[in-house]
Amino acid sequence: MHTKVHEVIKLLSGAFRKNFEDYKGLYLFGAYLDGKDHEDEDIEIVALFDSQDKAKRESIWPIIGRIETELDVCIDLYPYTQEEFKNDEEIYNEVLKEGIFYNPLGVAKK
Repeated sequence: MHTKVHEVIKLLSGAFRKNFEDYKGLYLFGAYLDGKDHEDEDIEIVALFDSQDKAKRESIWPIIGRIETELDVCIDLYPYTQEEFKNDEEIYNEVLKEGIFYNPLGVAKK
């Protein structure tokens, strides 16, 4: 896997664990699954939480901005509860078909 993607997953997982007790893990999906660098593509991630509200979303975006700046990447993050994720059929089906799940510690689940 591309080193920057691995670093993004590690930093996101650490920040989300620290800031949100209900963080359940994340899925990597999209172009970066092939392990290559894609300068014109965002790193696409679904992050799962037990609850979702405006305050949480407002807390998430500064974390994303800091990581994007630090690593010089673009992250396309979809924060969901499990139910919201299942209800977004287009993304849900794509992610379950191709995505890789990382537990809250940032470890890929095989």
